[in-house]
Amino acid sequence: MSLLTFKGGIHPPESKEYTEHLPIEVAAAPHVVMIPIQQHIGAPAEAIVQVGDRVLVGEKIGEAKGFVSAPVHSSVSGIVKDIAMRPAAGGNEVLAIIIESDGKDEVHPSVSPKGSIESLSGKEIIQIIQEAGIVGMGGATFPTHVKLSPPPEKSIDTIILNGAECEPYLTADHRLMLETPENVVDGLRAMMKAVGVKKGYIGIESNKPDAIETMKKAASAYPEIEVVGLQTKYPQGAEKQLIFACTKREVPSGGLPMDAGVIVNNVGTAAQVAIAIKTGMPLIERITTVTGKGVKNPRNLMIKIGVPIKEAIEQCGGYALTPGKIISGGPMMGLAVKTDEVVIGKGSSGVLVFDEVEGALPEESQCIRCAKCVDICPAFIQPIFISLYTKKNKLKEAEAYRAMDCIECGSCSYVCPAKIELLKDIRTAKQRILAKRRKKA
Repeated sequence: MSLLTFKGGIHPPESKEYTEHLPIEVAAAPHVVMIPIQQHIGAPAEAIVQVGDRVLVGEKIGEAKGFVSAPVHSSVSGIVKDIAMRPAAGGNEVLAIIIESDGKDEVHPSVSPKGSIESLSGKEIIQIIQEAGIVGMGGATFPTHVKLSPPPEKSIDTIILNGAECEPYLTADHRLMLETPENVVDGLRAMMKAVGVKKGYIGIESNKPDAIETMKKAASAYPEIEVVGLQTKYPQGAEKQLIFACTKREVPSGGLPMDAGVIVNNVGTAAQVAIAIKTGMPLIERITTVTGKGVKNPRNLMIKIGVPIKEAIEQCGGYALTPGKIISGGPMMGLAVKTDEVVIGKGSSGVLVFDEVEGALPEESQCIRCAKCVDICPAFIQPIFISLYTKKNKLKEAEAYRAMDCIECGSCSYVCPAKIELLKDIRTAKQRILAKRRKKA
C-alpha cells in the first residue's frame, strides 16, 4: 500500500505501547462533576440552571450564545450545588456548573433517536449536531456545526476524517476505530450528507494497521468513502498537512481548509455525530487516554465530562511517582495543568503524567543557526525569526514572517538543539497580533 504524507515533520518516540492494546473501559460513575460552560472555541455558553435545580443526564444546562458557540449538557442526574469559577488547562479559570450525582443516571426525555441518515435532511443533521453540543474532539474544540456550514461562496467537495492520532502516547482514536468503526463511518456519511459532498477520506497512520483494516471493512459498502494509509510522522493529523496528504491540495497562507474545498474532522467527532443521531444523546462523555510513566496502570477510559483529572488518575491506580508535569492532551500540543482538579472536557483526548525529569523545562541557550526548525516546519515558516521578533515585541515583523500560519505543532521546539521555546514565543506572537487586530477593529 502506498502511504501518503506531507513535506517536513518529525519522528518523536511514539510511546503508545502503554495503552494501544488495552480496550476502552467505562470509568466508575462520579459522585460530583464540574462542567465548564466553555469547552469550545467561540463564545461561552450561558448557564440556564440555578443552584438547587435537579438535572438529568443529557439535559441542556448551558445555552450557546452566538453561532460560533456550543451548548453544554449534564453528564449525570443530580442536584446543581454551585456555579463557580474552577481551574482550567492552561492556568486560567472558567465558570463551571457543579452537580452532585444522585447515582440514578436518569435520562432526560429529550434524549431519543433522531431518525436514520437517509430520512434526515442535511439541515436537520446540522441542527442535531448543534443541539448535541458536538465540537472537535481531537483537541481543537471548534464547534462542528460551524465547520459544516461554510459560506455559500465556498465550494466544498471533500470531507476528511483525521484518524492519524499522530501525537505520542494517545490511543483513544485508535481504540475507537477498532471497537466501534461503524459509528465513525456513519458519522462521516452524515456529515457528507449535511454538506452535500460525494467524497470522504479516513486517514490513518501506518502504525495502526489493525485500524486501517477494520475501517476498510466498515466502509466497504460505501464506495464514496476511501480509507487511506498515512506515513507515521508528526504532525500527520494537522488539518493542512492531512489535506495535502490525501488530496495534494494546498491551503493558501492565511486561509482555511474550506479554501481548498475541504472540511476536516476527527474520527471521534464523527462517531459522536452518529451517536447523537442514533440515540439522541448529546456529548456528555468521551474516550480519554490516561498514561505516562507517572500513572500506575495506564488505560483508555470512557469518562464523563466534568470529572477531575485526579479521579481519572485514581481509576488508573493512582500516581506511580511524584508527578513532574501533568498535561491535558498530547505532549506536543497539549496544555500543562497547574492542578489535577482540572476536569475532563470535550477536547480531553489524553491525560499524561510525567516524572520530574521528563517534566522539567530545559535551559535555553543561544541559537546556533542550524536551521533545523526551518527544515522540519510543516507550515514552511521560519520559527526562530518569529521567536526573536516576539521577544523584542516587534509584532509587525513577526506577522510579516507569517506567525499566523503556525499550526502550533511544536516540532520546532522539539528539534531545537538550543532548547529555545519557539512554540511558546510564536503562540505569544499570535495572541498579541490577534489582540491588536481586535483593538483596531
